[in-house]
Amino acid sequence: MASDKLVSLEARVRQLVELVQTLKRENAGLKTDVRTARERSLKQNELHHRWIQERTDIKGRIEKVLSDVDAIEFLEETKEVAS
Repeated sequence: MASDKLVSLEARVRQLVELVQTLKRENAGLKTDVRTARERSLKQNELHHRWIQERTDIKGRIEKVLSDVDAIEFLEETKEVAS
């Protein structure tokens, strides 16, 4: 009877060891997934900030061109009035 209990205990310990090993492998895989997701998120944030900066730069350039066009139109109107 004690021998049966010992065999049962050994089997349960083996199952626990296998479970721990499985969990360690899963944990390692999840850590890799998290690291990859963080890296991807950082890259996306960087691209987003670059896109915003480019958009701001383009907006400024368009505003400058429109201002130059307004100045040219104003000069032309002033010449017409002076003539």
